[in-house]
Amino acid sequence: MVVAREFHGRGWALGTSGNYSVVLQPSPFRLLITSSGLDKSALAESDFLEIDADGRVLRGKGKPSAETFLHLAVARARNVGCVLHTHSVWSTLLSERHSDESGLAISGYEMLKGLEGVKTHEHREWIPILENSQDIAALARRVTDVLEREKDAHGFLLSGHGLYTWGVDMAQARRHVEIFEFLFEIVGRCEFGAVPSNVK
Repeated sequence: MVVAREFHGRGWALGTSGNYSVVLQPSPFRLLITSSGLDKSALAESDFLEIDADGRVLRGKGKPSAETFLHLAVARARNVGCVLHTHSVWSTLLSERHSDESGLAISGYEMLKGLEGVKTHEHREWIPILENSQDIAALARRVTDVLEREKDAHGFLLSGHGLYTWGVDMAQARRHVEIFEFLFEIVGRCEFGAVPSNVK
């Protein structure tokens, strides 16, 4: 709830956008996920649902996020403890601008070292971009394929939509959101003319 309010306050998940999940246990698989259609600045404990590996609600009231199966796909593919999804201005703009390239490469920034396992600013982070779709089951299969292919990726973008990233726990996933959102704003400001393109 604290993270949800923080992301809302920083403009990364305004209104009802975004969704968050935490793996409660790996076997039998249990996931805690935000209920659908809620203002992320005012989440309460009762706004989270416990679901199983098939997305069935086991505990809680309401409907799971429309993107529940994307969370399940990420949790399985990466064997992580937390998945966070934001809808910032910069991630939306960049995901549309680079959608034809199926991804965005970022390198040369010290902040890249905030991504788990990255040791140098010379690291090249490839953020896959997938075309958004309301067919969530099909989109989840594409997410699985991309994550199996892009083993080193720390996140991905949905075109015109936003960022998905993850971590072994909430703290690591939150850090990844913060790092990516910083990098997206830097790249976006350079590409859209807010600062000179040679500034790093």
